[in-house]
Amino acid sequence: MKNIVVLVSGGGTNLQALIDAQESGIIKNGKITCVISSKEGAYALERAKKHGISTKVIARKEYSDSISYSHAILDALNEEKADLVVYAGFMTILDELVVKAYPNRMMNVHPALIPSFCGKGYYGLKVHEEALKKGVKLTGATVHFVTEVCDGGPIILQKAVAVEYGDTPEILQKRVMEQAEWKILPQAVSLFCEDKLEVVGSAVHIKD
Repeated sequence: MKNIVVLVSGGGTNLQALIDAQESGIIKNGKITCVISSKEGAYALERAKKHGISTKVIARKEYSDSISYSHAILDALNEEKADLVVYAGFMTILDELVVKAYPNRMMNVHPALIPSFCGKGYYGLKVHEEALKKGVKLTGATVHFVTEVCDGGPIILQKAVAVEYGDTPEILQKRVMEQAEWKILPQAVSLFCEDKLEVVGSAVHIKD
């Protein structure tokens, strides 16, 4: 059974999707053992507590720079004996020292079909605003391994979502979460925990 540590900063809707998947048996051979928030008062912490999951707050504002904060996060991950680290709305950029300590063991869900609408500055509603500005007919979500390149790690799973006439960024955000993010993130986590993911170069091979 692999230890899954989830990093959060806000409401925790993706965390809830993982918790629901864990409780319904979708996630196999893995268990969320700890939720770490970058700030006090994040509702994601309440979601974890309601399901008996251990929580920690490592507040970004209490650290003078990214490196000292990253060391604190790394210490916590090591303490929790994390096998897999999942970014679930974690809005803090960590130094590459964390990624190097957990190569191909950290994953993130991004609300677009990478390589579209991704990279530095593309998060939250901004992603959907740009998709609507561009007039794309399909958007979606991507689960990828985290590397030192923002949104640049090997892609694990993607799911397309239709853009509809009259969509606002808020409406599109909700549809992408419901139809894509909340489905493929638990699937990717389970595949990792079942040892079915193999990184070959910059691509991910899913074993039968």
